[in-house]
Amino acid sequence: MVLGAQDMVFTLYGDYIRYRGGEIWTGSLIQLLEHLGMSEQAVRSVLSRMWKKGWLQRRRVGRKSYYSLTEKSQELLATGAQRIFEPEDGEWSGDWYLVAYNIPESKRQQRNKLRRQLTWMGCGAFNTAIWISPWDVTDNVLEVSRRLGIEEFVQIFRAEHLGFTDPKELVARCWDLERINSQYAAFVNKYEPMLASDKGAIEDWDHVDPAECFTTRFMLLHEYREFPFVDPHLPPELLPSDWLRVRAAELFKEYYALLTAKANQFVDSVFQEAPE
Repeated sequence: MVLGAQDMVFTLYGDYIRYRGGEIWTGSLIQLLEHLGMSEQAVRSVLSRMWKKGWLQRRRVGRKSYYSLTEKSQELLATGAQRIFEPEDGEWSGDWYLVAYNIPESKRQQRNKLRRQLTWMGCGAFNTAIWISPWDVTDNVLEVSRRLGIEEFVQIFRAEHLGFTDPKELVARCWDLERINSQYAAFVNKYEPMLASDKGAIEDWDHVDPAECFTTRFMLLHEYREFPFVDPHLPPELLPSDWLRVRAAELFKEYYALLTAKANQFVDSVFQEAPE
């Protein structure tokens, strides 16, 4: 898996730094990210870019620089953490929600942004101008449409599917479930043997290198965090029988918990917060 430098920084802040006051010395960030294959120059470069984009704020104390999250970064990470660790599952009513739009070409950029947001909400594309979801996305669609200034061009309906396609076949047309399930399979095939090996070494866990646990836990989370955003969380009755979401989620939670204490020990050993 190719890791983006900015995504790596977000993962580090979301999983560690925001629980340690939210602010960290550049030198500590460099030490942590060097264990993940980033050079000092690359770390300084991505921090500078994220600061200029408004994702991070910088504070100088003497000759040292300290970085912390901005408000929009905190909101992004809070939403991501909820999706990863507290996914919402409910009973499906059997209704479908249809989002239809007729957005003029002069607002093409807003139209593209709406499509990306609909994908993020878990909606599937029935065609280029109609998206569907088994869940009530009305409030989210309204908020996004207002923010983009295209509310007058967007409509949402609640409907009942009367025919003529089997619901599972309909779902397969609107979502690429085969691709998502193959990603789940790759995750399970990679981390199940690693978990089994580390569980087998639990009696000698005191001698395990905390830095290795940090690296493994970071990669585990970094790879798993994509699933809540690509998986539409469809009702079980609409999913194929070999769907691997539950298996992948249980694997993630167990391995994540096993590595936590040692990983935190390593981070605490290099973490340097800013003075008042």
